[in-house]
Amino acid sequence: MMRRLGALVVALVTGAFLLAACSSGSGGKTLGVDDFATLVASDGVVLLDVRTPEEFTAGHLAGAQNIDVESGDFATRIADLDTAATYAVYCRSGNRSATAMAAMQDAGFTNVSDLSGGITAWSQAGQPVVTD
Repeated sequence: MMRRLGALVVALVTGAFLLAACSSGSGGKTLGVDDFATLVASDGVVLLDVRTPEEFTAGHLAGAQNIDVESGDFATRIADLDTAATYAVYCRSGNRSATAMAAMQDAGFTNVSDLSGGITAWSQAGQPVVTD
């Protein structure tokens, strides 16, 4: 019994360590709506909408730039950005923004956060969306 308990404790400590290492040192964070809104309101944060241009036109966060993560020129377009700047990235549900965040990290970006639940969660929380 004590051996099993000891093994369980070791497994839990190891899992906690790995989770902390993955979430803190990577330069990327997934934020809920409130934390994302706080980040977006900060000076100097670049807001990226990584959905299609059609989705962007239908409604987006004020001040967002549109760079479609699924377009063939995504890597080229992010290569023109400052890798040391702070980025807030979102899509419709959080899947494409997670992909974009990973690609940005792979390209050397050091401070990227994405919106959990995307613009859908943002809208459901009563946050503003603008159209062009």
